[in-house]
Amino acid sequence: MATTPRVDAGGGSSMFAAVPLLALPVIVYNLVALTLTGGFKATDATARMNEALFTIHMTSRTDWAVSLGDLLMAASLVVLFVELLKSTTSRKIAIINHSLSMVLFILCLVEFLLAPAFATSTFFLITLMVLLDVLAGFIVTIVAARRDVDFGDN
Repeated sequence: MATTPRVDAGGGSSMFAAVPLLALPVIVYNLVALTLTGGFKATDATARMNEALFTIHMTSRTDWAVSLGDLLMAASLVVLFVELLKSTTSRKIAIINHSLSMVLFILCLVEFLLAPAFATSTFFLITLMVLLDVLAGFIVTIVAARRDVDFGDN
């Protein structure tokens, strides 16, 4: 009896799928905060995040100064979108991803509450995105499980 080869629908690298992608903006913020020359004060981190990296001349004849915090927030929103798409999969690896996202949220919350360099609006919004990822992952999993159990009202 010939068997058909099993194809991995996850793209081959299933352990990578378990890693929450929102860890990337958190790591970038940590690198910026940990390399501050003036210490770990919130004012230093805020100043570093709000420094204009470049300016875009708009058609309205005004200049838009883009900061590191702006770029980090934009990248974080894109990553959040990808994480929300990942949470809709019903594979077993999604449970590990949800658990690691919860650990990441706890880490972000501890940093935000206890480390002065992390008490900024930029890091708060990143922490909020991680929380939304955790909530979305669990809600999608619960709804999918309920749908699998509910056989309908034929």
